[in-house]
Amino acid sequence: MRTLRWGVWGELWVFGRVRIAHRMRYTRCLTDLLEDIALHVIRLPSLAAVTLALLLQACTTTPPAGDVAAEPITGPQPVPELTLNLPQQEDSTCAAQNQTDYTFLEKGFTALAAGDHSEAVQYFQRYQRLESSPQAGWEAGIAVAYVGMLPHSPLYDPQAARKSYSSLKGRQVEGAPVHEKILLMRDSLEIFVTLSWQNHQLRADNVVLEEEVAKREEALKRLRELALGQKGVKP
Repeated sequence: MRTLRWGVWGELWVFGRVRIAHRMRYTRCLTDLLEDIALHVIRLPSLAAVTLALLLQACTTTPPAGDVAAEPITGPQPVPELTLNLPQQEDSTCAAQNQTDYTFLEKGFTALAAGDHSEAVQYFQRYQRLESSPQAGWEAGIAVAYVGMLPHSPLYDPQAARKSYSSLKGRQVEGAPVHEKILLMRDSLEIFVTLSWQNHQLRADNVVLEEEVAKREEALKRLRELALGQKGVKP
């Protein structure tokens, strides 16, 4: 009986030891597996970084296929012709010739502003001779006529200024550039001529009215004399 019990307990003890051994082995395998996974996780970024560095180095050191297949340059290559988009010399020369020099015209304006009317007229005439163009002649004529229109000018001659402006009025060159001060002088001459004509008309009307008033006064005088004479004849 003891032998039987001992045999049963012995088998149970052996079975327990085997089971414990299996559990320890399973636990150790699981622990090893977790450690391997952790090591792989830790090493993965480093491995990726090393792989990327190797790939970049391979890209920079390996020549492209097109460069390997390209033929070597054995001789000098032709240099492409450089074309400059510059204006032609003839165009610049024509532009310089067509440009108006307002030097003497500006000096005339300065002398006129300073009250030196005679010197201003001389500058205007020199501008006309220097430019020798229809437009310059028209501008100089307008400026001289303007000086003759000014009452405080020693060259004041309103009748000559009106005649000069009347002759220049329809001679302006169309499309040609005109100095802005000449345009102001032209407008002033236009106003001056208009006011002068209105003044002339008023004076003419005044003369007619004076003659009519004189005639009426003469008629009234005769009527008065006749009336007084008739009174003297009566008894």
